[in-house]
Amino acid sequence: MTPLSIIKIGGNIIDDPTELAQFLTDFSKIEGYKVLVHGGGKSATKMAKSIGLVPQMIDGRRITDAPMLEVVVMIYAGEINKNVVAQLQANTTNAMGFSGADGNLILSTKRNHPTIDYGFVGDVQKVNTSLLETLLKSGITPVFCAITHDGKGQLLNTNADTIASELAIALSEVFEVTLTYCFEKPGVLYNADDDSSVIEKINHELYTKLKAEKAIHSGMIPKLDNCFNSLSKGVQKIKIGHHRMLQNVGIVHTSIEL
Repeated sequence: MTPLSIIKIGGNIIDDPTELAQFLTDFSKIEGYKVLVHGGGKSATKMAKSIGLVPQMIDGRRITDAPMLEVVVMIYAGEINKNVVAQLQANTTNAMGFSGADGNLILSTKRNHPTIDYGFVGDVQKVNTSLLETLLKSGITPVFCAITHDGKGQLLNTNADTIASELAIALSEVFEVTLTYCFEKPGVLYNADDDSSVIEKINHELYTKLKAEKAIHSGMIPKLDNCFNSLSKGVQKIKIGHHRMLQNVGIVHTSIEL
């Protein structure tokens, strides 16, 4: 199988122009097929507050009412996505920006939770693998924002970690996929306040133990749940850490194993 790199970058990199520029330079140097998925929650929160909206979060997940949906579509699919694509073009990577609605690439359903109304939040149901394969083999590097659609005309805010995970699972049918989550920390930490406390390898048994001991920061749990789900469904490798690891194999990071 042909290798494919799927990289997800977090909001703290997106919000720092210097870090973002360095990341995109490093990303552009990755050889072979690659896909980029980006968040941008902090920028969306900042914009929402500037127009008088009060962002609501539950367990690290954003509640998305109609006014907030307008903000996240504008920031994720507009400002951030096009800025990233433009910078990748400057790095001679022929990128193309997508939401899930474009080319019907990611179809979702509106989340139906028994006790919480998440609003216009989507859970991924289907990835258009054949179109993505065509794009990749045509020399296009897809750049996905955290917006999908329901096939009935409704855009949905969708967790970017989950999008990266679902893309990795779908594309593992035709590629040998390495999924990498890049953010401002060097990996999953024993102590959230100590960047030197990186857990270099986590398997499911250790994860279950650390979760029971509340030794993992709550914001990391949805990310790790996605990781183990991906590995169980065919993704080859998963790494979490600072974006410097993309071009420096010696950088300490966390590897996720079943």
